[in-house]
Amino acid sequence: MSHTLISSVAILLYLICGSLIALRLFRRDQPALPGHPSILMVGFAGLILHTWLIYDAIFSQPGLNLAFFNALALAAWTVVALLLVSSLTKPVENLGILILPVAALTLFLEARYPSQGFMRESTGWPIKIHVLLSMLAYSLLTLASVQAILLAVQDHHLHSRQPAGFLRALPPLQTMESLLFEMIGVGFVLLTLALASGFAFLEDMFAQHLVHKTVLSTLGWLVFGTLLLGRLRYGWRGRTAIIWTLSGFVILVLAYFGSKAVLELILQR
Repeated sequence: MSHTLISSVAILLYLICGSLIALRLFRRDQPALPGHPSILMVGFAGLILHTWLIYDAIFSQPGLNLAFFNALALAAWTVVALLLVSSLTKPVENLGILILPVAALTLFLEARYPSQGFMRESTGWPIKIHVLLSMLAYSLLTLASVQAILLAVQDHHLHSRQPAGFLRALPPLQTMESLLFEMIGVGFVLLTLALASGFAFLEDMFAQHLVHKTVLSTLGWLVFGTLLLGRLRYGWRGRTAIIWTLSGFVILVLAYFGSKAVLELILQR
């Protein structure tokens, strides 16, 4: 099977899985809808194909081909994998409504714009550790940001006393908030390790092509650290937690994908 065909099937599976989650969320009272295990099976099938696509695009040749659209697809793979595995034990599958269509879009872009001609990065084990920690941190904080968006919608409807139908399918507000801070806490630890490994293993973290990434990643780390400290000492929650979470996430997106977009898509470096 060709790369494009496998990509098309994976995209279709992700979209089907996202649609089933949406149906289950908005019409949870309908017994004829597929159950939780069936939905996850569709998602895992898409993830298996996504795994092959990532291997073929990034790891099949010497070095790591982490060009822009490959990196997007790899980040999406990590986020989807964490989401599906977490959904086996925690009520987080509803995050798939936003995450799965975005993952499908990254696969489309990766197949549509193959990244040929870009220099492959070193595959020494220190670099692999740094990339792995960075991707895991980014992915967990991505899940946290989607959780924050759903939490904001839930909070808005509860305060306006307009409980939309899908809100009844979400976990209680307190549970949603606890899950949010669990994700942020683990993601912050991983981000700390990613930054530490970068300073320890990379020869020059402040080289011209890394300075923006380094500064913005550190700023994002400070934002999430401040949020966790505020939660611990002052009990920050609700809209304050949502704003800080989304602000930190935007900074991290700019740190990695913003710099890569400018260097590769605009400056062609």
